[in-house]
Amino acid sequence: MKYKIIPVTPFQQNCTLLWCEETNKAAIVDPGGEATLLMRAIDSLGLTLEQVLLTHGHLDHVGAAKEMAERYNVPIVGPHRDDAFLLESLAEQSARFGLENCTPFTPNRWLEEGDKVSVGNETLFVRHTPGHTPGHVIFFSESSRLASVGDVLFAGGIGRTDFPRGNYTDLINSIREKLWPLGNDVQFIPGHGPMSTFGDERLTNPFVADSAVR
Repeated sequence: MKYKIIPVTPFQQNCTLLWCEETNKAAIVDPGGEATLLMRAIDSLGLTLEQVLLTHGHLDHVGAAKEMAERYNVPIVGPHRDDAFLLESLAEQSARFGLENCTPFTPNRWLEEGDKVSVGNETLFVRHTPGHTPGHVIFFSESSRLASVGDVLFAGGIGRTDFPRGNYTDLINSIREKLWPLGNDVQFIPGHGPMSTFGDERLTNPFVADSAVR
């Protein structure tokens, strides 16, 4: 599976294009804004967008989801339905952060633990990873050893849990019980900042390193 990270909005959120090299069929993960920039990237790569994938319902990750889905006539898939309250409050989120108004929407498909999503001939496995938000999910390509983890884990950090319905204990458990078993060699694309591997984070991340286990 191929990928291209496209930071968008003042939050520099890592929107990611994932595509199957054999078919050029693609998914866009967390289009947080700047739809025109994202459309140019899709067109320049000659990709056929099949779906919009969402890890969670925060505005900086979903701000352009509806526009992209309508432009390409594709479904919005994810997150878990426990984030419905966030998608219903997008107008309020827009006002709070001083960003362009984002109309609330309902995904075409909610995701659950163990679901699969196809991108061309590639398969993404879904893990429900609550903590940053209650309905957060991550997408994992076993064949490429690549995970798109939204705001669960960062290089050297973890997601915030002080937003509505965040939970620190749930977040730590999601990382240790849902991410680590995927393998130390797995590269991950976080919602913000540089990529890393689960193995590196288990060694050096002060929040979730193996040495921090009590």
